[in-house]
Amino acid sequence: MREMAETYGTVLVIGGEGEKCRHVAEGYGFKDVVTPGDIIKHNSATTPFRKLTPEEHSNSRDRDFSDVVIDAVFVFADSRDWAGDIQIMLDLAMSKGGRVGTRSDTFDQGPPFYFSHNDVVWSAAHEHVRLGMGALRRMFEVTFKDLTGGQGKLTTHAFGKPQVSTFEFASRLMGQWRNTEHGLVAPPSTVYFVGDTPESDIRGTNAVNEVADNEWYSILVRTGVYEEGTVPAYKPRITVNTVLDAVKHGLDREMEKKRTALPLKQDVLTAKDVLHAEKVQVVIE
Repeated sequence: MREMAETYGTVLVIGGEGEKCRHVAEGYGFKDVVTPGDIIKHNSATTPFRKLTPEEHSNSRDRDFSDVVIDAVFVFADSRDWAGDIQIMLDLAMSKGGRVGTRSDTFDQGPPFYFSHNDVVWSAAHEHVRLGMGALRRMFEVTFKDLTGGQGKLTTHAFGKPQVSTFEFASRLMGQWRNTEHGLVAPPSTVYFVGDTPESDIRGTNAVNEVADNEWYSILVRTGVYEEGTVPAYKPRITVNTVLDAVKHGLDREMEKKRTALPLKQDVLTAKDVLHAEKVQVVIE
């Protein structure tokens, strides 16, 4: 993300509560961060059914958007106002080079759009799964196609799972941590990735396992969007009830590998021995 901050000058950030995403973006190094509230404050007719609260109006920044170019749009967190945010995103997607309030004749001049993840649904307090950022992205893309008659060009990207690059980034961070904290240079022989969403967690883990030099072992827990009795579209190596069960499974599996490799005369390994071997990593989503 810090590389993106060097690439793009003025960016629109969407999602989250209040000014949190603006502050996150500025923390990454983005120098000019705009929010939907800034645009609505400049022109309240932008979103006919959304009016800023007094607090939102106070926090939103005064700005003349007549000469502002939005270089990129980042959806950092789940939108709290889908209708208003999609409207602003569509305005920019159909704009002339990211200029607010303009319309392109060819609908192929809009800025790129980046989504921090692509989960269509997620598990919340409700008994059924709720719509997530992936659904917002899909609605945005389909509506853009309808509005432009399929003639426009929209550039969207998704960070996060299940993109292999996200897992590779996590692997680099683990490598740095292992080297700094334990002086280990070699990567772990096995990475146990624990997640609750087959379409992102398990799909991504299985995908990176196909290209990585070490083993990535996918574990699905039943505490998320997975529904008992169904067959996941992306199959994990094992399904367990809780994260603790996943950790225990990983330890048991590593202990069994050690027992098989060692001569029978040696003492039986304990879980502590496996942990101290420092050749296994557990990643909990």
